[in-house]
Amino acid sequence: MLRSVAVVLAGLLSPFFIHAQEDSVMMRKIVEDILVRGKAYENLRFICKKIGPRLSGSPGGAKAVVETARMMREMGADTVYLQECMVPKWVRTGRDTAALIMANGKGQPLKITALGNSEGTAAAGLRANVIEVKNFEELEQLKDQVKGKIVFYNYAMNPRFVRTFNAYGDAGKYRGQGASRASKYGAVGVIIRSLASNPDDFPHTGAMSYDSAYPKIPAVAISTNDADVLSNALRKRMVSQVYIKAQCGMQGEVLSHNVVGEIRGSEYPNEVITVGGHIDSWDLAEGAHDDGAGCVQSMEVIRVFKDLGIKPKRTIRAVMFQNEENGLRGGSKYADIAAKDGNKYIFALESDAGGFTPRSIGVSHEDSVKVNRMRAWAPLFENYDVKINAGGGGADIGPLRKLGTVLAGLQPDSQRYFDIHHAATDVFEAVSRRELHLGAGVMAGFIYLVDKYGN
Repeated sequence: MLRSVAVVLAGLLSPFFIHAQEDSVMMRKIVEDILVRGKAYENLRFICKKIGPRLSGSPGGAKAVVETARMMREMGADTVYLQECMVPKWVRTGRDTAALIMANGKGQPLKITALGNSEGTAAAGLRANVIEVKNFEELEQLKDQVKGKIVFYNYAMNPRFVRTFNAYGDAGKYRGQGASRASKYGAVGVIIRSLASNPDDFPHTGAMSYDSAYPKIPAVAISTNDADVLSNALRKRMVSQVYIKAQCGMQGEVLSHNVVGEIRGSEYPNEVITVGGHIDSWDLAEGAHDDGAGCVQSMEVIRVFKDLGIKPKRTIRAVMFQNEENGLRGGSKYADIAAKDGNKYIFALESDAGGFTPRSIGVSHEDSVKVNRMRAWAPLFENYDVKINAGGGGADIGPLRKLGTVLAGLQPDSQRYFDIHHAATDVFEAVSRRELHLGAGVMAGFIYLVDKYGN
Protein backbone atom coordinates (compact mmCIF):
# COMPACT_ATOMS: atom_id res chain seq x y z
CA MET A 1 0.00 0.00 0.00
CA LEU A 2 2.73 2.47 0.96
CA ARG A 3 4.62 1.68 -2.21
CA SER A 4 1.54 2.35 -4.37
CA VAL A 5 0.96 5.72 -2.66
CA ALA A 6 4.60 6.64 -3.26
CA VAL A 7 4.27 5.74 -6.93
CA VAL A 8 1.16 7.92 -7.30
CA LEU A 9 2.85 10.88 -5.58
CA ALA A 10 5.94 10.46 -7.71
CA GLY A 11 3.75 10.56 -10.80
CA LEU A 12 2.08 13.77 -9.65
CA LEU A 13 5.27 15.53 -8.70
CA SER A 14 7.83 14.17 -11.17
CA PRO A 15 7.58 17.06 -13.68
CA PHE A 16 8.59 19.42 -10.90
CA PHE A 17 11.50 17.28 -9.68
CA ILE A 18 12.81 16.80 -13.22
CA HIS A 19 13.08 20.58 -13.63
CA ALA A 20 13.92 21.48 -10.03
CA GLN A 21 17.44 22.70 -10.82
CA GLU A 22 16.30 24.86 -13.71
CA ASP A 23 13.45 26.25 -11.58
CA SER A 24 15.85 27.05 -8.76
CA VAL A 25 18.02 29.05 -11.16
CA MET A 26 15.03 30.98 -12.49
CA MET A 27 13.74 31.62 -8.98
CA ARG A 28 17.08 33.10 -8.02
CA LYS A 29 17.07 35.34 -11.11
CA ILE A 30 13.60 36.61 -10.25
CA VAL A 31 14.29 37.26 -6.59
CA GLU A 32 17.71 38.83 -7.17
CA ASP A 33 16.37 41.09 -9.90
CA ILE A 34 13.72 42.44 -7.53
CA LEU A 35 16.14 42.79 -4.62
CA VAL A 36 18.62 44.73 -6.77
CA ARG A 37 16.48 46.52 -9.37
CA GLY A 38 12.97 46.38 -7.97
CA LYS A 39 10.63 49.37 -8.30
CA ALA A 40 8.17 48.43 -5.55
CA TYR A 41 9.65 50.64 -2.83
CA GLU A 42 9.77 53.76 -4.99
CA ASN A 43 6.27 53.08 -6.28
CA LEU A 44 5.13 52.79 -2.68
CA ARG A 45 6.82 56.08 -1.86
CA PHE A 46 4.83 57.76 -4.64
CA ILE A 47 1.55 56.19 -3.54
CA CYS A 48 2.09 57.23 0.08
CA LYS A 49 3.63 60.66 -0.35
CA LYS A 50 2.06 61.92 -3.58
CA ILE A 51 -1.41 60.43 -3.10
CA GLY A 52 -1.72 59.66 0.59
CA PRO A 53 -4.93 58.29 2.13
CA ARG A 54 -7.06 56.52 -0.48
CA LEU A 55 -10.45 55.65 0.98
CA SER A 56 -12.71 54.47 -1.84
CA GLY A 57 -14.98 57.25 -3.04
CA SER A 58 -12.47 59.94 -2.02
CA PRO A 59 -10.29 62.14 -4.27
CA GLY A 60 -7.26 60.14 -3.10
CA GLY A 61 -8.98 56.91 -4.09
CA ALA A 62 -9.68 58.27 -7.56
CA LYS A 63 -6.09 59.50 -7.98
CA ALA A 64 -4.76 56.08 -6.98
CA VAL A 65 -6.69 54.49 -9.84
CA VAL A 66 -5.06 56.82 -12.36
CA GLU A 67 -1.54 56.48 -10.96
CA THR A 68 -1.44 52.70 -10.55
CA ALA A 69 -2.72 52.32 -14.11
CA ARG A 70 0.16 54.55 -15.23
CA MET A 71 2.65 52.51 -13.22
CA MET A 72 1.57 49.25 -14.83
CA ARG A 73 1.75 50.72 -18.31
CA GLU A 74 5.29 51.89 -17.55
CA MET A 75 6.16 48.37 -16.33
CA GLY A 76 5.26 47.01 -19.75
CA ALA A 77 1.90 45.34 -19.15
CA ASP A 78 0.40 44.24 -22.46
CA THR A 79 -2.95 45.68 -21.46
CA VAL A 80 -4.09 47.98 -18.66
CA TYR A 81 -7.78 48.58 -18.11
CA LEU A 82 -10.33 49.59 -15.48
CA GLN A 83 -13.26 47.62 -14.10
CA GLU A 84 -16.14 49.80 -12.96
CA CYS A 85 -17.66 49.24 -9.51
CA MET A 86 -19.94 51.31 -7.32
CA VAL A 87 -18.50 51.95 -3.86
CA PRO A 88 -19.91 53.44 -0.66
CA LYS A 89 -18.78 56.97 0.08
CA TRP A 90 -18.10 57.35 3.80
CA VAL A 91 -16.64 60.69 4.79
CA ARG A 92 -14.99 61.97 7.95
CA THR A 93 -15.87 65.67 7.85
CA GLY A 94 -14.15 66.85 11.01
CA ARG A 95 -11.85 66.02 13.88
CA ASP A 96 -12.92 63.29 16.30
CA THR A 97 -12.69 64.33 19.94
CA ALA A 98 -13.53 62.85 23.33
CA ALA A 99 -13.05 63.51 27.01
CA LEU A 100 -13.65 61.96 30.38
CA ILE A 101 -15.95 64.14 32.46
CA MET A 102 -14.45 63.75 35.90
CA ALA A 103 -16.42 63.72 39.12
CA ASN A 104 -15.22 67.26 39.78
CA GLY A 105 -16.68 68.39 36.46
CA LYS A 106 -13.36 68.82 34.67
CA GLY A 107 -12.59 67.11 31.37
CA GLN A 108 -9.63 64.89 30.50
CA PRO A 109 -9.00 64.45 26.75
CA LEU A 110 -9.14 60.97 25.21
CA LYS A 111 -7.74 59.85 21.87
CA ILE A 112 -10.47 58.41 19.65
CA THR A 113 -11.37 57.93 16.01
CA ALA A 114 -14.70 57.19 14.40
CA LEU A 115 -15.09 53.67 13.06
CA GLY A 116 -15.52 53.40 9.32
CA ASN A 117 -19.17 53.40 8.13
CA SER A 118 -20.29 54.84 11.48
CA GLU A 119 -22.92 57.53 11.79
CA GLY A 120 -21.60 60.68 13.43
CA THR A 121 -22.77 62.36 16.58
CA ALA A 122 -24.90 65.50 16.58
CA ALA A 123 -22.95 68.68 15.87
CA ALA A 124 -22.68 69.41 19.59
CA GLY A 125 -21.36 65.93 20.32
CA LEU A 126 -22.69 63.29 22.68
CA ARG A 127 -22.40 63.34 26.47
CA ALA A 128 -23.67 60.42 28.51
CA ASN A 129 -22.86 58.04 31.33
CA VAL A 130 -20.64 55.16 30.28
CA ILE A 131 -20.83 51.48 31.12
CA GLU A 132 -17.87 49.14 30.61
CA VAL A 133 -18.29 45.56 29.40
CA LYS A 134 -15.57 43.01 28.68
CA ASN A 135 -17.52 41.01 26.10
CA PHE A 136 -20.96 40.34 24.63
CA GLU A 137 -21.78 37.93 27.45
CA GLU A 138 -21.31 40.72 29.98
CA LEU A 139 -23.41 43.04 27.82
CA GLU A 140 -26.26 40.53 28.08
CA GLN A 141 -25.88 40.35 31.85
CA LEU A 142 -25.99 44.17 32.16
CA LYS A 143 -28.55 44.85 29.44
CA ASP A 144 -31.04 46.44 31.86
CA GLN A 145 -28.41 49.10 32.73
CA VAL A 146 -27.51 50.08 29.15
CA LYS A 147 -30.36 52.37 28.11
CA GLY A 148 -29.26 55.96 27.52
CA LYS A 149 -25.57 55.17 28.06
CA ILE A 150 -22.41 54.82 26.02
CA VAL A 151 -21.19 51.22 26.03
CA PHE A 152 -17.43 50.80 26.32
CA TYR A 153 -16.23 47.46 24.93
CA ASN A 154 -12.90 46.92 26.67
CA TYR A 155 -11.87 43.70 24.92
CA ALA A 156 -8.13 43.46 24.29
CA MET A 157 -6.52 41.46 21.49
CA ASN A 158 -5.58 38.15 23.08
CA PRO A 159 -1.76 38.02 23.56
CA ARG A 160 -1.86 34.22 23.75
CA PHE A 161 -2.34 34.00 20.01
CA VAL A 162 1.13 33.79 18.46
CA ARG A 163 -0.44 34.48 15.05
CA THR A 164 -1.73 37.98 15.58
CA PHE A 165 -4.32 37.71 12.79
CA ASN A 166 -6.09 35.13 14.95
CA ALA A 167 -6.21 37.66 17.80
CA TYR A 168 -7.50 40.28 15.37
CA GLY A 169 -10.25 37.99 14.15
CA ASP A 170 -11.24 37.16 17.70
CA ALA A 171 -11.50 40.80 18.80
CA GLY A 172 -12.96 42.10 15.55
CA LYS A 173 -16.53 41.15 16.38
CA TYR A 174 -16.76 44.02 18.86
CA ARG A 175 -15.81 46.53 16.18
CA GLY A 176 -18.09 44.99 13.59
CA GLN A 177 -21.19 44.17 15.64
CA GLY A 178 -20.75 46.15 18.84
CA ALA A 179 -22.86 49.20 17.96
CA SER A 180 -26.00 47.31 17.02
CA ARG A 181 -25.66 44.83 19.86
CA ALA A 182 -25.60 47.77 22.29
CA SER A 183 -28.28 49.74 20.42
CA LYS A 184 -30.62 46.78 20.87
CA TYR A 185 -30.74 47.64 24.59
CA GLY A 186 -31.01 51.39 24.15
CA ALA A 187 -27.37 52.52 24.14
CA VAL A 188 -26.74 55.93 22.55
CA GLY A 189 -23.14 55.27 21.46
CA VAL A 190 -20.24 52.82 21.73
CA ILE A 191 -16.51 53.06 22.37
CA ILE A 192 -14.36 50.14 21.17
CA ARG A 193 -10.89 49.37 22.49
CA SER A 194 -8.64 49.65 19.44
CA LEU A 195 -7.60 46.41 17.74
CA ALA A 196 -3.90 46.86 18.46
CA SER A 197 -1.37 44.34 19.77
CA ASN A 198 0.60 46.76 21.94
CA PRO A 199 -0.16 49.73 24.17
CA ASP A 200 0.02 53.03 22.28
CA ASP A 201 -1.66 56.41 21.91
CA PHE A 202 -3.02 55.89 18.38
CA PRO A 203 -6.66 54.89 17.90
CA HIS A 204 -7.23 52.36 15.12
CA THR A 205 -10.23 52.70 12.84
CA GLY A 206 -11.77 49.96 10.68
CA ALA A 207 -15.12 48.99 9.27
CA MET A 208 -18.22 48.41 11.34
CA SER A 209 -21.75 47.61 10.23
CA TYR A 210 -25.29 48.19 11.43
CA ASP A 211 -28.16 45.79 11.91
CA SER A 212 -31.13 47.55 10.34
CA ALA A 213 -33.39 46.24 13.11
CA TYR A 214 -31.90 48.73 15.61
CA PRO A 215 -31.13 52.48 15.65
CA LYS A 216 -27.77 53.52 14.18
CA ILE A 217 -25.63 54.95 16.98
CA PRO A 218 -22.14 56.51 16.78
CA ALA A 219 -19.21 54.12 17.15
CA VAL A 220 -15.64 55.17 17.92
CA ALA A 221 -12.35 53.43 18.73
CA ILE A 222 -10.17 54.55 21.62
CA SER A 223 -6.40 54.11 21.85
CA THR A 224 -5.26 51.18 23.97
CA ASN A 225 -3.56 53.49 26.47
CA ASP A 226 -6.67 55.62 26.88
CA ALA A 227 -8.82 52.50 27.11
CA ASP A 228 -6.84 51.66 30.23
CA VAL A 229 -7.26 55.22 31.51
CA LEU A 230 -11.02 55.05 31.01
CA SER A 231 -11.28 51.61 32.59
CA ASN A 232 -9.27 52.67 35.64
CA ALA A 233 -11.34 55.85 36.05
CA LEU A 234 -14.55 53.83 35.97
CA ARG A 235 -13.20 51.29 38.43
CA LYS A 236 -12.15 54.03 40.86
CA ARG A 237 -15.44 55.94 40.34
CA MET A 238 -13.49 59.01 39.27
CA VAL A 239 -15.65 59.62 36.20
CA SER A 240 -19.33 60.42 35.83
CA GLN A 241 -19.71 60.80 32.06
CA VAL A 242 -17.87 60.65 28.74
CA TYR A 243 -18.15 63.17 25.92
CA ILE A 244 -17.55 62.13 22.31
CA LYS A 245 -17.81 64.04 19.06
CA ALA A 246 -17.48 62.34 15.69
CA GLN A 247 -18.19 64.20 12.45
CA CYS A 248 -18.73 61.57 9.77
CA GLY A 249 -21.30 59.64 7.80
CA MET A 250 -22.33 57.93 4.58
CA GLN A 251 -22.91 60.05 1.47
CA GLY A 252 -24.38 57.47 -0.86
CA GLU A 253 -22.41 55.60 -3.53
CA VAL A 254 -20.01 56.72 -6.25
CA LEU A 255 -18.34 55.15 -9.25
CA SER A 256 -14.82 53.78 -8.81
CA HIS A 257 -12.63 51.13 -10.42
CA ASN A 258 -10.42 48.11 -10.05
CA VAL A 259 -7.18 48.56 -12.00
CA VAL A 260 -6.02 45.54 -14.02
CA GLY A 261 -2.68 45.11 -15.78
CA GLU A 262 -1.98 41.89 -17.64
CA ILE A 263 0.55 39.96 -19.66
CA ARG A 264 -1.25 37.84 -22.23
CA GLY A 265 -0.53 34.12 -22.07
CA SER A 266 1.34 32.66 -25.05
CA GLU A 267 -0.17 29.15 -24.95
CA TYR A 268 -3.23 29.20 -22.69
CA PRO A 269 -4.40 32.84 -22.74
CA ASN A 270 -7.81 31.91 -21.32
CA GLU A 271 -6.26 30.49 -18.16
CA VAL A 272 -5.88 33.42 -15.77
CA ILE A 273 -3.47 33.79 -12.85
CA THR A 274 -4.39 36.71 -10.59
CA VAL A 275 -2.06 38.49 -8.19
CA GLY A 276 -3.20 41.55 -6.29
CA GLY A 277 -3.74 43.84 -3.33
CA HIS A 278 -6.27 46.55 -2.53
CA ILE A 279 -5.53 50.12 -3.50
CA ASP A 280 -7.96 51.74 -1.06
CA SER A 281 -6.85 52.62 2.46
CA TRP A 282 -8.30 54.24 5.53
CA ASP A 283 -8.21 58.00 5.80
CA LEU A 284 -6.01 58.32 8.90
CA ALA A 285 -2.66 57.67 7.21
CA GLU A 286 -0.87 56.67 4.02
CA GLY A 287 -1.91 53.02 3.92
CA ALA A 288 1.69 51.88 3.42
CA HIS A 289 1.40 48.37 4.85
CA ASP A 290 -2.38 48.18 4.33
CA ASP A 291 -2.30 47.76 1.46
CA GLY A 292 0.04 49.87 -0.60
CA ALA A 293 2.65 47.18 0.00
CA GLY A 294 0.50 44.45 -1.53
CA CYS A 295 -0.27 46.60 -4.56
CA VAL A 296 3.33 47.46 -5.41
CA GLN A 297 4.43 43.86 -4.81
CA SER A 298 1.78 42.65 -7.25
CA MET A 299 2.76 45.21 -9.88
CA GLU A 300 6.37 44.10 -9.48
CA VAL A 301 5.37 40.68 -10.85
CA ILE A 302 4.51 42.37 -14.16
CA ARG A 303 7.78 44.32 -14.20
CA VAL A 304 10.11 41.41 -13.45
CA PHE A 305 8.45 39.10 -16.00
CA LYS A 306 8.87 41.77 -18.66
CA ASP A 307 12.41 42.77 -17.69
CA LEU A 308 13.64 39.18 -17.58
CA GLY A 309 11.89 38.30 -20.84
CA ILE A 310 9.68 35.64 -19.21
CA LYS A 311 6.85 34.87 -21.63
CA PRO A 312 4.13 33.25 -19.52
CA LYS A 313 2.06 30.42 -20.96
CA ARG A 314 -0.99 31.68 -19.07
CA THR A 315 -2.35 35.19 -18.68
CA ILE A 316 -0.90 36.97 -15.64
CA ARG A 317 -3.04 39.72 -14.13
CA ALA A 318 -2.03 42.19 -11.46
CA VAL A 319 -5.17 43.64 -9.91
CA MET A 320 -5.47 46.71 -7.71
CA PHE A 321 -8.75 45.92 -5.98
CA GLN A 322 -11.04 48.75 -4.86
CA ASN A 323 -13.02 49.10 -1.61
CA GLU A 324 -11.66 46.21 0.45
CA GLU A 325 -11.74 48.28 3.61
CA ASN A 326 -15.42 49.10 3.89
CA GLY A 327 -17.39 47.14 1.33
CA LEU A 328 -15.39 44.60 -0.73
CA ARG A 329 -17.07 45.87 -3.86
CA GLY A 330 -13.96 45.55 -6.04
CA GLY A 331 -13.28 41.91 -5.21
CA SER A 332 -16.94 41.02 -5.68
CA LYS A 333 -17.08 42.81 -9.04
CA TYR A 334 -13.92 41.08 -10.26
CA ALA A 335 -15.42 37.67 -9.44
CA ASP A 336 -18.75 38.57 -11.05
CA ILE A 337 -17.00 39.46 -14.29
CA ALA A 338 -14.83 36.34 -14.05
CA ALA A 339 -17.92 34.14 -13.78
CA LYS A 340 -19.18 35.42 -17.16
CA ASP A 341 -16.15 36.12 -19.35
CA GLY A 342 -15.39 32.56 -20.46
CA ASN A 343 -11.90 32.41 -18.95
CA LYS A 344 -10.67 29.84 -16.45
CA TYR A 345 -9.42 31.43 -13.25
CA ILE A 346 -6.95 28.82 -12.12
CA PHE A 347 -5.06 30.62 -9.34
CA ALA A 348 -5.10 33.83 -7.29
CA LEU A 349 -2.47 35.17 -4.88
CA GLU A 350 -3.19 38.11 -2.58
CA SER A 351 -0.84 40.23 -0.50
CA ASP A 352 -2.78 42.03 2.22
CA ALA A 353 -0.95 41.32 5.46
CA GLY A 354 1.71 44.02 5.36
CA GLY A 355 5.11 44.50 3.79
CA PHE A 356 7.09 42.78 6.53
CA THR A 357 9.49 39.84 6.07
CA PRO A 358 7.74 37.02 4.16
CA ARG A 359 7.37 33.86 6.24
CA SER A 360 5.14 31.64 4.11
CA ILE A 361 2.63 31.35 1.31
CA GLY A 362 -0.62 29.69 2.30
CA VAL A 363 -2.58 27.75 -0.33
CA SER A 364 -6.24 26.72 -0.18
CA HIS A 365 -8.49 24.54 -2.33
CA GLU A 366 -11.05 21.81 -1.79
CA ASP A 367 -8.86 19.43 -3.82
CA SER A 368 -5.98 18.49 -1.52
CA VAL A 369 -4.02 17.12 -4.49
CA LYS A 370 -3.75 20.62 -5.95
CA VAL A 371 -2.64 22.03 -2.61
CA ASN A 372 -0.06 19.28 -2.08
CA ARG A 373 1.30 19.71 -5.59
CA MET A 374 2.10 23.34 -4.79
CA ARG A 375 3.43 22.49 -1.36
CA ALA A 376 5.93 20.21 -3.10
CA TRP A 377 7.62 23.38 -4.36
CA ALA A 378 8.74 24.12 -0.80
CA PRO A 379 12.43 23.24 -1.40
CA LEU A 380 12.67 26.08 -3.92
CA PHE A 381 11.72 28.57 -1.20
CA GLU A 382 14.02 27.30 1.53
CA ASN A 383 16.81 29.68 0.49
CA TYR A 384 14.42 32.57 1.19
CA ASP A 385 13.30 31.20 4.60
CA VAL A 386 9.74 30.87 3.29
CA LYS A 387 7.42 27.92 3.82
CA ILE A 388 4.49 26.71 1.72
CA ASN A 389 1.51 26.02 3.99
CA ALA A 390 -1.99 24.70 3.57
CA GLY A 391 -4.53 27.43 4.27
CA GLY A 392 -4.40 30.85 2.66
CA GLY A 393 -6.18 33.41 0.55
CA GLY A 394 -7.53 36.91 1.06
CA ALA A 395 -10.67 39.00 1.23
CA ASP A 396 -10.52 40.33 -2.33
CA ILE A 397 -9.83 36.98 -4.01
CA GLY A 398 -12.21 35.09 -1.72
CA PRO A 399 -15.19 35.47 -4.11
CA LEU A 400 -13.21 33.51 -6.75
CA ARG A 401 -13.53 30.40 -4.60
CA LYS A 402 -16.94 29.67 -6.13
CA LEU A 403 -15.22 29.39 -9.54
CA GLY A 404 -12.91 26.64 -8.31
CA THR A 405 -9.87 28.92 -8.18
CA VAL A 406 -6.91 27.88 -6.05
CA LEU A 407 -6.44 30.71 -3.55
CA ALA A 408 -3.21 31.74 -1.87
CA GLY A 409 -1.95 34.49 0.40
CA LEU A 410 1.47 35.92 1.17
CA GLN A 411 1.96 35.57 4.93
CA PRO A 412 4.59 38.00 6.26
CA ASP A 413 5.76 38.19 9.84
CA SER A 414 2.74 39.57 11.69
CA GLN A 415 4.09 40.55 15.09
CA ARG A 416 4.28 44.30 14.39
CA TYR A 417 1.43 44.58 11.91
CA PHE A 418 -1.27 45.53 14.39
CA ASP A 419 0.88 48.31 15.81
CA ILE A 420 0.11 50.25 12.63
CA HIS A 421 -2.99 48.60 11.12
CA HIS A 422 -5.73 51.20 10.40
CA ALA A 423 -3.86 53.81 12.44
CA ALA A 424 -2.06 57.08 11.75
CA THR A 425 1.24 55.20 12.04
CA ASP A 426 0.74 53.26 8.79
CA VAL A 427 3.16 55.41 6.81
CA PHE A 428 5.87 54.86 4.22
CA GLU A 429 8.64 55.19 6.80
CA ALA A 430 7.30 52.08 8.56
CA VAL A 431 8.18 49.88 5.55
CA SER A 432 11.59 48.29 4.94
CA ARG A 433 12.70 48.24 1.31
CA ARG A 434 14.46 44.92 1.85
CA GLU A 435 11.46 43.20 3.41
CA LEU A 436 9.05 44.62 0.84
CA HIS A 437 11.17 43.50 -2.12
CA LEU A 438 11.85 40.05 -0.71
CA GLY A 439 8.09 39.56 -0.40
CA ALA A 440 7.63 40.68 -4.00
CA GLY A 441 10.34 38.27 -5.14
CA VAL A 442 8.72 35.34 -3.37
CA MET A 443 5.36 36.21 -4.92
CA ALA A 444 6.81 36.51 -8.42
CA GLY A 445 8.64 33.21 -8.04
CA PHE A 446 5.46 31.45 -6.97
CA ILE A 447 3.52 32.94 -9.91
CA TYR A 448 6.29 31.71 -12.23
CA LEU A 449 5.82 28.16 -10.96
CA VAL A 450 2.03 28.26 -11.21
CA ASP A 451 2.32 29.46 -14.78
CA LYS A 452 4.84 26.78 -15.69
CA TYR A 453 3.08 23.81 -14.07
CA GLY A 454 -0.56 24.93 -13.87
CA ASN A 455 -2.67 24.14 -10.85
